[in-house]
Amino acid sequence: MEHELKEIRYQSERYEKLTTLINRVDAGSLLMAHEAQSRRKAVGVDGVTKDAYEEDLYGNIARLVERMKGFKYVPQPVRRTYIPKLNGKLRPLGIPAYEDKLVQSVMAKILSDVYEPRFLDCSFGFRPGRGAHDVLRRIDWAIMRQNINWVLEADIKGFFDNLDHKWLMKFLEHDIADKNFLRYIGRFLKAGVMEGTQWTASEKGSPQGGLISPTLANVYLHYVLDLWVEKKVKKMLRGEVYYYRYADDFILLFQVEQDARDVMDWLKARLEKFQLELAEDKTRILPIGRKAPRREEFDFLGFTIFNAKTRNGGYRVGMRSSKKKLKAKRAAAKAWLRTRINKPVVETLCMISRALIGHYNYYGVNGNMRALDGFRHYVWEATYRMLKRRGQKHPVRFDKFVNLWDRFVAAPRIVTSVWGWRPTMT
Repeated sequence: MEHELKEIRYQSERYEKLTTLINRVDAGSLLMAHEAQSRRKAVGVDGVTKDAYEEDLYGNIARLVERMKGFKYVPQPVRRTYIPKLNGKLRPLGIPAYEDKLVQSVMAKILSDVYEPRFLDCSFGFRPGRGAHDVLRRIDWAIMRQNINWVLEADIKGFFDNLDHKWLMKFLEHDIADKNFLRYIGRFLKAGVMEGTQWTASEKGSPQGGLISPTLANVYLHYVLDLWVEKKVKKMLRGEVYYYRYADDFILLFQVEQDARDVMDWLKARLEKFQLELAEDKTRILPIGRKAPRREEFDFLGFTIFNAKTRNGGYRVGMRSSKKKLKAKRAAAKAWLRTRINKPVVETLCMISRALIGHYNYYGVNGNMRALDGFRHYVWEATYRMLKRRGQKHPVRFDKFVNLWDRFVAAPRIVTSVWGWRPTMT
């Protein structure tokens, strides 16, 4: 499979359109996709788990391949569930049936290798070897090293729910000539949603949770935004501009305020053309940078970015954990601790440590130690309060708790440097 993917990348670099992709969704690639599935994932409408599928693994895979070859394979509706968002609303999540997970997994890898040579350097979400910290490094570089005074912070309203199927298929047809491969993508898009016993048709959108959805989203925004900004918009502006996108979140950094205002107007019209719209409450123009007329800050990818000073009084870009994100994380920690009131103390502390390490790995960037320490201290206090409610049968003395905490719970640390990045000279 790895050899075949390298071959796809090689072809994508040299040919305008790619053919014969669907034949790579074969028994070998599907078996590899099965091995990569987690046994703890939620099940789709079929109720099939990894363990159940393994009872006749090779037979199941052989029958799946035969159905695909005869175009008798029809994806099942995704099971709709909801997860809480930071604003108190619920985010819809689609859980595919087990065989659909396997096919989507292989097709997503194929799509990724088709488009990696075609995607631009300005996009970072759901791409191999790229992450949120890479965006933060470039933001720091642009504000610190370039002539940046303004930021356009933008968000697309309900992007995954409003992605237009016809436009998406047109974009894919621009690069892929395999009609059978595209046919199956179309089937996934139109599989529908099952909520309880109610089936709803999928006329638009790509359910979040589908393994193929992130790559399809990147393809859509590659054509709607990335190429438009890099190849057209930048040529029409007066000053410098830098554009970065992570999934459906993106920002533009400007030297000239009027450039920012012009792009905001153009952006609204551009998105409307493709059945999308800006989230007005999350889209604004703010001053930023050492020459900014006033001090403002904005949130991006869970961080608040602001004008700050070095110890010597010089200018630097500050980055700290977003208050909104921290509020949500505290609420989640508090709710989880309620479920641990009668559980073993050491086991609870080890689980807390793993969660905090994950927190440090993401938020542990230069200048953010105070926020890391503050969150750890909040969890420390919430854990001790929980343990005090255990009653007299299983009391935990304060000194013993402190010793156990220090022994088992990881201390905060800076994991990633986002300062000093520079573009590679070619």
